[in-house]
Amino acid sequence: MIKGIDVSSYQPEDYSTRGIEFVFIKVTEGKSYTNPKWVEQRKTGRDAGLVTGFYHFVRSGSMKAQADYFLSKINLVAGDMLALDWEDPKVSNDEKDEWIKYVQGKAEGHKVLLYCNRDFWLNRDKTSFAGDGLWIAQYNGKPGEPDIKHRWRFHQYTSDPIDTNLGEFDSREALRTWAGGKKGDSNEK
Repeated sequence: MIKGIDVSSYQPEDYSTRGIEFVFIKVTEGKSYTNPKWVEQRKTGRDAGLVTGFYHFVRSGSMKAQADYFLSKINLVAGDMLALDWEDPKVSNDEKDEWIKYVQGKAEGHKVLLYCNRDFWLNRDKTSFAGDGLWIAQYNGKPGEPDIKHRWRFHQYTSDPIDTNLGEFDSREALRTWAGGKKGDSNEK
């Protein structure tokens, strides 16, 4: 397994990349909020050679409008991952599925994942649909062992001192290959 983090406007632009292989960066929320630090946070990750992913914190309302808003902010490069952050109880399972499927269609060639906590996965999810992979949050003191039966790709296991995750991959290059990038791909845009 490999280690990574996720960051939002609560973290600095120049977060530490020591000992990590990937980073997920919050870009948008709803239809109007954009993380003011995300471009510099992306630069920090890419400059360190990390596999990068970007996420949208979904709110109730039009899923297509939110997805379009999210995608309009990013100049995607090969190997970039995209994720839906499903934490708002006003967003239904059907809306979650709609957002993921829509983004899969709009960003072909990019992995689209679902991020949610164990409670949402076990009690709100009705379809077991997580796009190209489940990114599960559970702080159970067992990194890499979330208490779910469904296959997962990333496990967020602590928020202390920063949201820290394990990826179910043997190496950074294995993750990069899975994500659709390859060694030597341009990391600048």
